[in-house]
Amino acid sequence: MLSMLRGFKVRNLAIVVMLLCLLPVTALAAPPEITADAAVLMDVESGQIYYARKHMRRADPASLTKIMTAVVALENGKPGDVVTVKGRAAAVSMGSIVDLRKGEKVTLDELLKAALICSANDSTVAIAEHVGGDHDRFVKMMNTKAAALGMLGTRFRNTNGYHDPNHYTTAYDLALLTKYALGLPRFNELVQTRETTMYWIEPTGREEKLRNSNRLLFDGYEGIDGVKTGTTPTAGNCLVASATQEGRRLIAVALHSDNRYTDCIRLLDYGFKVVKPVTVAGAGEKMAAVAVTGGVLPEVEAVAERELQVRIDPDEMPNLEKRVEVSETLPAPLKRGQKLGEAVCSLNGQELGRVSLVAGKDVPRAGWHRQLWDKVFN
Repeated sequence: MLSMLRGFKVRNLAIVVMLLCLLPVTALAAPPEITADAAVLMDVESGQIYYARKHMRRADPASLTKIMTAVVALENGKPGDVVTVKGRAAAVSMGSIVDLRKGEKVTLDELLKAALICSANDSTVAIAEHVGGDHDRFVKMMNTKAAALGMLGTRFRNTNGYHDPNHYTTAYDLALLTKYALGLPRFNELVQTRETTMYWIEPTGREEKLRNSNRLLFDGYEGIDGVKTGTTPTAGNCLVASATQEGRRLIAVALHSDNRYTDCIRLLDYGFKVVKPVTVAGAGEKMAAVAVTGGVLPEVEAVAERELQVRIDPDEMPNLEKRVEVSETLPAPLKRGQKLGEAVCSLNGQELGRVSLVAGKDVPRAGWHRQLWDKVFN
């Protein structure tokens, strides 16, 4: 695959950048046509971005905020904790609610059900007051977690996503957050639950049927397994969706969309049907030649320690870049398999993968007469 590199000799420790002119390809499909103002498609395992539109621009997250609310609650509370509803939570009346009343008792897990499945705004306030001691302290915990996850374009001011000019995030940050959240087993379970029942401890016998607000869970898209809707007049219609096919899980984010469900389906289809694996280096493949001083050989092949495979839209192959990082010269002796440097593959500034480059063979140290010869005549 990288036959163009055969015989290529690196002269210094500079990063050598070259386009990977791979085999000619036929365009399979154009990037997905979507209506969302901002969007991103991310691979859950690798974190690779397959599609992005204004993904670093600040946006109102609406109820997608509740993803972080749930993360902080799950990591700082216990599902079986008994929560006594306080006045602030009971006073919430705007948007989706489960009509919590002051003095009622319900477990933290039941409140998380309401927050993630039917997007209940009052449940997030009850969660915050229990886990954080008070609402504002919990919001600080949310912002601390956002910083720890590298969500550099995010700032929270509340737990449910009510509009506030200082409450914002980005499509990329939401994908990053969701990638992390899906690693929490209870979160992962709740966001793919279609219907369930919420139960109160007090008053005894009170219960509420919950139906997931994410329509994709009911529409039969292959492998759909989450995540969360969000809607306010300012944010518009928003959706974070996830799906798994053939062992690959992808996250699609659509913000301020005219048709969030179609947008996310198109993004997911693009990731599953258009993005393909490409082998950019075979195990043992020569990537460069490095000069050797004081050895029985004048140079040694730098070969890939293992296969390096990445996933891209085949239309992007002409833009795929690889840089080889090795020293100008290396002193003998060198052992076969000894690390000499790295090859790094990237696309549009995003690193897709890297592989160690190792010596392809042993290069013993030359005798004194050979070393003298090299010093005199080279």
